[in-house]
Amino acid sequence: MKVAIVTGASRGIGRACAIKLGSCGYTVVVNYSSSEAKAQEVLDIIKANGGDGMIYKADVSKLDEVKALVKTVFATYKQIDVLVNNAGIARDEFLLTMSSENLDKCFDLNVKGYFYMAQQVGLKMFRKKSGVIINMSSVSGEFSIPGQTVYSATKGAVNQFTRTLAKEMAPYGVRCNAVAPGFILTEMMDAIPEEKKEEYIKHIPEGRFGTVEDVAELVYTLCDDKLSYITGQVITIDGGLSL
Repeated sequence: MKVAIVTGASRGIGRACAIKLGSCGYTVVVNYSSSEAKAQEVLDIIKANGGDGMIYKADVSKLDEVKALVKTVFATYKQIDVLVNNAGIARDEFLLTMSSENLDKCFDLNVKGYFYMAQQVGLKMFRKKSGVIINMSSVSGEFSIPGQTVYSATKGAVNQFTRTLAKEMAPYGVRCNAVAPGFILTEMMDAIPEEKKEEYIKHIPEGRFGTVEDVAELVYTLCDDKLSYITGQVITIDGGLSL
């Protein structure tokens, strides 16, 4: 048995990652911050596919809640093999009009949340001398889109955090990589006007938006021990958008 924690797993990419890992034999901890019903739905799907796991409510931007989450998971399963750092928010606003409140929210969840989870789970992996940490980044961390000044900054931080953490943890058998999706069909995409979507898709060589299942497949593959020589990488999955 291998145990995976997926943060922000009640919807979107996190949901797809949790279901994929659960269907492939992982015991999955479905973390959520507000929607218990949606988290339970994800767990029900995992169990229907023959997997197992639990749901756990925690705001990963708060260290005390992160500590409680990791403590509960370790007490229940005695191990944590995979962490998928996925919980995050996007605030598409130009810097000149962004409030300090939205600035703080983005950095608290997209950066500090990743740091807290990686730190607390990493302590368990360090002692076991094995584990995989995958941070959900974005092409916005490398590829500039007007209106994403702060979001891009948080994802750029995630990329460098991933590289540095990989160096720190490699001697202890822990791998750390980041996945950087482009335009993926999620609830966030639903808010984009159709004419904007038509404009965006012209810049994607594959001529389509990605699916959450595309991203989940990559995340699952990176967890495989067969790829144990891959660490510290930011792997882009965007249909060629950033080329």
